[in-house]
Amino acid sequence: MIDHVQKMHNLFTHHDVDRSSQPAPPDIPKVEIDPDPSGRVEAFQPGGATGTAENPFFQNLGTNGRTCFTCHQPQTGWTISAASARARFDASDGTDPLFRLVDGATCPTDNVSTLGARRQAYKLLIEKGLIRIAIPLPGNIEVVDVDDPYGCTTNPVTGLQPPTMGMQFPTMGMLSMYRRPLPSTNLGFDTEIMWDGREPSFQHQAVDAILGHEEGKPPGPSDQQQAEIVAFETGIFTAQIFDNKHELNAAAATGGPMGLPQQLSKFLATPGLNDPFMPGFNPNIFDLYKPWLDLPDTNNEARDRESVARGEEVFNTKSFKINGVPPIPDNTIGFCGTCHDSPNVGNHTVKLPINIGIANAGADRPPGLDISGLPVFTLLCGGNTYVVTDPGRALLSGSCDDIGKFKGPILRGLAARAPYFHNGSAATLMDVVNFYIQRFSIKFTEQEKKDLVNFLKTL
Repeated sequence: MIDHVQKMHNLFTHHDVDRSSQPAPPDIPKVEIDPDPSGRVEAFQPGGATGTAENPFFQNLGTNGRTCFTCHQPQTGWTISAASARARFDASDGTDPLFRLVDGATCPTDNVSTLGARRQAYKLLIEKGLIRIAIPLPGNIEVVDVDDPYGCTTNPVTGLQPPTMGMQFPTMGMLSMYRRPLPSTNLGFDTEIMWDGREPSFQHQAVDAILGHEEGKPPGPSDQQQAEIVAFETGIFTAQIFDNKHELNAAAATGGPMGLPQQLSKFLATPGLNDPFMPGFNPNIFDLYKPWLDLPDTNNEARDRESVARGEEVFNTKSFKINGVPPIPDNTIGFCGTCHDSPNVGNHTVKLPINIGIANAGADRPPGLDISGLPVFTLLCGGNTYVVTDPGRALLSGSCDDIGKFKGPILRGLAARAPYFHNGSAATLMDVVNFYIQRFSIKFTEQEKKDLVNFLKTL
């Protein structure tokens, strides 16, 4: 992947119309609260404030003006949102460091010479918050057809090579997919790094990010710089603190990020502490708002709080049948917490790459989700045909069983970082809930749907 980035830099991406550096505030305070579409999101550093001038997370270590901070900012839950990308495009006419050909554009070959051309080149970034990820095709997975609206995978310079030795399909080269950047916060809870688990450590991920997204020069950041980046990322905790109606740590509730360091201590002390496939699994994942169930129903605020608490109960207790999600056995009676099983965090406590159909296309396209604008790959693997917008983990493992598999993200800070899923196919949290209802035939009442969304907005 890094070799590909360096090749693209030499051929195309040095044509970026702007290479100015990403500005950063003088420091990130111990507690920072920023507005987001659903209220306010809070970032908390138990170890105290971070000066940005001294920390390589905020320093220009590459060649295109980007820093880690370019794509990971507190007001969007330490990632980017589609709304923030649009605002940054409009404010800069598409020259902000976020907009670089290497991965912000649909292909490094895109024309960015005019404002209109840049708007087209960066359309997936400003519409869905997606960046381009190029990964080599494993030898045992064959691409038999590609619907490639951007010509990046079908271009032999940027994508797959032409057929050779009489074969009827390309067998080598790069596939370009488009994925959401994951948050660089609450990282201590991660059991896999990146959507497809391709990074072995946060240190390695920092090197790849600087050599790739920032187009740095090999060998990349020093060991000391890697350590400082990882210390910052693993030392910051983020969650929603206000949901446009009430403080989320009021009336005995425990919303917000202040309790996450203690939760992390438990998480690290007992690996797999709530493994859904082991005895002792408890589907009651969240207890942040349990006190709000018993408030006197005397005003609108109390009723709104009760809706959040009921939504937490729906997340914890609403059961449904899980089918077609290996390695989970068919006909498993599950809960939201079967996959989002880490207590009061909502990610996997053990590695659990799964395919719930988000990457499917064609006849099996995911119900209720918007996959327009994404490439569609028809793959042949192990004698079977797969039609997907992204092969997922299979590009790393080479396993047919891994086609379409991704990890689930940490749920805290959801409200700040729309859209959702790895490909940005759910614009809102209600879209997320509606997808699950259709995918697993869950019998929700309208009130339960509303309550669950109200709860998710508080995470």
